[in-house]
Amino acid sequence: MTSSQKATKTLWAVSDLHAAVKANRDPIETITTDNPADWLIVAGDVAERTGLIIDVLRTLRAKFDKVIWVPGNHELYCRSKDPFTGRKKYDELVQGCRDIDVLTPEDPYPVFGDHTIVPLFTLYDYTFRFPGMTVEQAIQTAHDREIVMTDEFAIAPFVDIRGWCWDRLAYSIKRLSKVEGKTILINHWPLTIEPCERLRYREIQLWCGTRHTRTWPARYQATACVYGHLHIPGTTMVDGIPHVEVSLGYPREWQNQPGRSKRPWPYPVLEVEEDA
Repeated sequence: MTSSQKATKTLWAVSDLHAAVKANRDPIETITTDNPADWLIVAGDVAERTGLIIDVLRTLRAKFDKVIWVPGNHELYCRSKDPFTGRKKYDELVQGCRDIDVLTPEDPYPVFGDHTIVPLFTLYDYTFRFPGMTVEQAIQTAHDREIVMTDEFAIAPFVDIRGWCWDRLAYSIKRLSKVEGKTILINHWPLTIEPCERLRYREIQLWCGTRHTRTWPARYQATACVYGHLHIPGTTMVDGIPHVEVSLGYPREWQNQPGRSKRPWPYPVLEVEEDA
């Protein structure tokens, strides 16, 4: 390396690892780096069981200088016999991450170069619905068309999802109001509805976010928004800001979707000088 060349480090991102699926183990093993100074974003849906989630994150933490995790809907899945459900399961996951030095939406926002990295947890509130419908009508319409997310059976029975979403929105706004300068916003669910336009069945968008985050990327000076959930990796430009889905998904998806092999994964979100 010449004196004019400076070492760089990279902020990488993945999501929707679904580590309980045996065929996903090999792709997960490829999540590594040659530079121990690199950081990794894990934007939700690691797995369903707390033990497996923490095991996967622990393995990734050993490879990267920092790992930043946000929960997806699968991390929140519960059964009535589970010791922790709803909000308590999220608290359990946050503590598990802290025990292995993985950052969560409850921790101070880290700074990478000149960007504040903002892990969010905003859930969904059924406001990504078709115009003119109430929440109840929209959910019933999806039921009638036999399009219903597992969330309705594995999350909704244990917590008021809309109430939790609104609590998370207020909490996040309070913290974001104190951030100055450029940001990278991370959330499992897309922050705007535009990425949902690529869904094959648009009824699924009911479980894909909240309209109340629509202005956040511009308001909080985001140069990129990182998300997962839809299993449609790609970039959607919204008001000049890239919204980047970084999901792995299920084998039938990552093995067969055209163009996936041409897209880098893990996805390089940002590169800065190593001493930055």
